[in-house]
Amino acid sequence: MTIMVDTTRFYIDGKWVQPQGSRLIDVINPATEEAVTQVALGTSADVDLAVAAARKAFESFSRTTPAERIDLLSAILAAYQRRIEEFGDAIRQEMGAPQGFACQVQAGIGVAHLAQTIETARSFPFEEDRGAQRILREPVGVVGLITPWNWPINQITCKVGPAIAAGCTMVLKPSELAPLSAALFTEVIHEAGVPAGVFNLVHGDGPEVGQAISAHPHIDMVSFTGSTRAGIAVAKMAADTVKRVTQELGGKSPNIILADADLAKAVSRGVERCFGNTGQSCNAPTRMLVPEVLYEQVAELAKQAAAKAVVGDPLDPATTHGPVSNANQFRKIQSLIETGIAEGAELLVGGPGRPEGLERGYFVRPTIFGRVTPDMTIAREEIFGPVLSIITYRDEEEAIRIANDTVYGLAGYVQTGDPAHGAAVARRLRAGTIYVNDPPWSPAVPFGGYGQSGNGREYAEFGLAEFVEIKGVVGA
Repeated sequence: MTIMVDTTRFYIDGKWVQPQGSRLIDVINPATEEAVTQVALGTSADVDLAVAAARKAFESFSRTTPAERIDLLSAILAAYQRRIEEFGDAIRQEMGAPQGFACQVQAGIGVAHLAQTIETARSFPFEEDRGAQRILREPVGVVGLITPWNWPINQITCKVGPAIAAGCTMVLKPSELAPLSAALFTEVIHEAGVPAGVFNLVHGDGPEVGQAISAHPHIDMVSFTGSTRAGIAVAKMAADTVKRVTQELGGKSPNIILADADLAKAVSRGVERCFGNTGQSCNAPTRMLVPEVLYEQVAELAKQAAAKAVVGDPLDPATTHGPVSNANQFRKIQSLIETGIAEGAELLVGGPGRPEGLERGYFVRPTIFGRVTPDMTIAREEIFGPVLSIITYRDEEEAIRIANDTVYGLAGYVQTGDPAHGAAVARRLRAGTIYVNDPPWSPAVPFGGYGQSGNGREYAEFGLAEFVEIKGVVGA
């Protein structure tokens, strides 16, 4: 399927418009290294127009009722579901996800977030009385939404949904590397009848459009997902106008396999989760912590699990893992794999270069390092590719100490035969979400991190709360 969306125009004040500038760059299919289309790179002048439209629309949209906004979200969800196969194909082309995964998981997660936001909005306390006091939760204002390429529609829907539910108006800047699904989502917004100016789309890069959004004096809040480096820059640019900033940034999540865990299941699922989405998930369990006495068993089980990965053409139904998203990411991953070897880690599976038979495309060999020490580069830096580090520990106290020895704190994983024990360990891990014994993902669970993994939370009422200001009314 060829996706027919226009990424050379922007959506401002309910209309598709020509950019103020003339810069275009190719959108590359990472499986073929060939251009799919081109995307326009906006300027600060485009951002000014989008913000003006959002500011104008806020006057009336902020006064709509929660019920009216729920109806609008329901229309967006219905329009989205009608085009879900198109979303899957767009994501396959722009970031290389295997077709089935792109449609069922990458595109499917948008349905989950929109449905969860509707459910949340129905019971969210926009107004409540506390004796003679009334507490109002009002829309924060015009918000700037900056989203990444690795889970493109996930991050769009988990920001746009609650922003609309709160009564905010917005300017979205998706990644210029993955603009197809964002343009398609904008068509859905238009089809659903979202009032002009409530949602505005400006394509562009971080140094131009991202900076203009972050520093704009008429934007009240920025919700950013991306690297920690870029998140720091956004926060600094936002500081001069004292706007609210929420960030979901990097991670180096530990996966503690305790001695009483089902070892075969824990290792197999740990490898699968690390390699999922070709390793391009900020909450991936990239550090597997295992008892020292079980290392040899774990290493063998990990190699067996890795052998199940089929890297190849995203259109091939047998493919489980596509390429990484772009050339820069490919080069970074190759460099870090080389660094792991140079620093003395034991290479169990994979290594540098493309998998055999794949001479073109940003394909990476799924790689597992054993006998990694906590001070090694591959144990400390976010690689953002299918690379797992296995680290041994002597006792549970050391495991918890190693798990927390990171600047990040997005997620943690615990595998145990005793869920109560797992819950006790979870309380000691400094991370935003802890998964005990591989539970299913849920859009109702708060998502966000400690430390340099960001601040604020997304999903359900936790995400909706980020988009409201709290007002106390006393004596009326």
